[in-house]
Amino acid sequence: MKPTSRRALSIAALVTLPLVLLAPPASAVPVTVNYACQATALGTTYPATLTQPLDVSAPASVAAGGALSVVIDPQPASIPATVGTYTLKRVQNLTFKVPIPANSTYVSSSLSGGSGVGTTNLTVSGGVASLTAAGPVVGGSTFELPTITLNLTANAPGTIDTSLYGTSFSDPGLTATGVVRVLFVDVTVPAACYPSPNPAITTTIVT
Repeated sequence: MKPTSRRALSIAALVTLPLVLLAPPASAVPVTVNYACQATALGTTYPATLTQPLDVSAPASVAAGGALSVVIDPQPASIPATVGTYTLKRVQNLTFKVPIPANSTYVSSSLSGGSGVGTTNLTVSGGVASLTAAGPVVGGSTFELPTITLNLTANAPGTIDTSLYGTSFSDPGLTATGVVRVLFVDVTVPAACYPSPNPAITTTIVT
């Protein structure tokens, strides 16, 4: 995803309680997360940045032990057809990660929507939800990753803050592989990104 980086890179279960309080639905809010990215090609490392727009929603408040849903909807992005004088053939094997928020318990998750990214899957392991998209996304096309819904149970009074995953290039929250045509050879270009800075994109008060 070096080319995309440089040019366009550019959660059901019942809670057994005498009373279960369900948080009211929330309206989606647009946010933008900035990623620091690094791509490697032919032994050379290239720094890059990514601005990723999202529509996100979570209830403003929920009672401890109550259910809530956090929705993260990546917005459409475009991939250039060329990078400098080289043809970008495709981008593939995208992974986009979201940690299960602290002070919450994971219940279930789901994907919906999305287009132009091939087969998609959502898995949750080690407290991280990972969205994978096989692709390919052809150079010059527009794509949209699916919407992630995390269904959670609120734990103790306090807050539940949702952010994106990633702390460094060795612990990235967004990865992909680009394929660029260089002369008569297809060159794979792996890229790794992490949010920098990494603010909370939703906050729910637990009462």
